[in-house]
Amino acid sequence: MIKLYGPDKREMMQVASLERDGSVLVVKGKIFGTMPMTARLNPEDVRAALKMLTPRLIVFLITLPFRRRVAPLKS
Repeated sequence: MIKLYGPDKREMMQVASLERDGSVLVVKGKIFGTMPMTARLNPEDVRAALKMLTPRLIVFLITLPFRRRVAPLKS
């Protein structure tokens, strides 16, 4: 399960699965730990997202799996 966090380090979304439905990427998960969500990402949206990538960001994304975990913010 993948967890996405907001700027205040609180969990915003849990991604449970990524699936293919024809030419669409389907993202299933929960928002704020309780509300089920299914998002569909079509090819046009993926192309728009790829245009946002800079060479520096691409290098960061490639090295991200090998970086240490950041300590969570204590409340």
